[in-house]
Amino acid sequence: MAIISSAVLDQWCEAALGSRPARRLFETGHLSAVVALELADGRQVVVKARPPSPRIAACASVQRHLFDRGFPCPEPLAGPFPIGQWVATAERLVPRGTAPPSPPPSAACAALLAELVEKAPPADDHPALRELLPWVGWDHEDGATWPPPDDLEVDLNAVPGPDWVEDAGERVRRRMAADAGPSRIGHADWELPNLEWAETVPVAVHDWDSLAIRPEVGIAGAAAAVHASASGGPVAASVAETDRFLTAYQEVRPSWSADQTELAWAAGLWVLAYNAKKEAVGGGAGYLAHLEPELSERLRRAGA
Repeated sequence: MAIISSAVLDQWCEAALGSRPARRLFETGHLSAVVALELADGRQVVVKARPPSPRIAACASVQRHLFDRGFPCPEPLAGPFPIGQWVATAERLVPRGTAPPSPPPSAACAALLAELVEKAPPADDHPALRELLPWVGWDHEDGATWPPPDDLEVDLNAVPGPDWVEDAGERVRRRMAADAGPSRIGHADWELPNLEWAETVPVAVHDWDSLAIRPEVGIAGAAAAVHASASGGPVAASVAETDRFLTAYQEVRPSWSADQTELAWAAGLWVLAYNAKKEAVGGGAGYLAHLEPELSERLRRAGA
């Protein structure tokens, strides 16, 4: 995670936002450093720093496009601009909402994602977003089953097993080789902590670095599998929650063929299998226990 000194952050904010920080409100981060600030002019902002990538400018542009069209997301304010060896953006701080509901309302989550896909610009406008994010990278070209992980220094393919996870990953890769339809810009990390809530209504979306160009059935399928994931709670949606999400999504967007519906299920299974494989080599916990009892049903629904 990037570490931003106060002196560097002060200079960046004055140059990019026209005002220096008065106090830090909170700090967080995983693959990036996220600092919430109150500026001397009274504005409350969030500054996010991460390694340079062409994706960052594309993500900021899409976020601005969506904000201007009324989609509920933080208002972009500045960047991407260099900050030391990193690149930073700033957005207006969205006040914290209520705790995410448990279980989440699958239909509301699906409808909000469908709105994002509908209002997003054409995929060809932002080719940098074609760079694959590994957790939705079922069609990566590295030759082996698994792409390089985003947050582990390990070759997932060099560590054997579990056999049932390896088998699931290969089956999904073969299944997703079918034509999944047109690609769109969508949000590839549609988990509860990335949505702001007012009771049971999602009112804002965060983590705009997770935008990606994927087949629309893949965007929806991945989201359907993880939309119930919550800090300290379930790591993924159940089969029933996934089904409700996909059904609700198709009530808002054009409905799919039976084959496309299977591909949506396959995309969701890829996310779960990829995370289960990461868990087997020391990644986050809970995916193996969640996926194993559901695996046969998810494979069946994926046509895999």
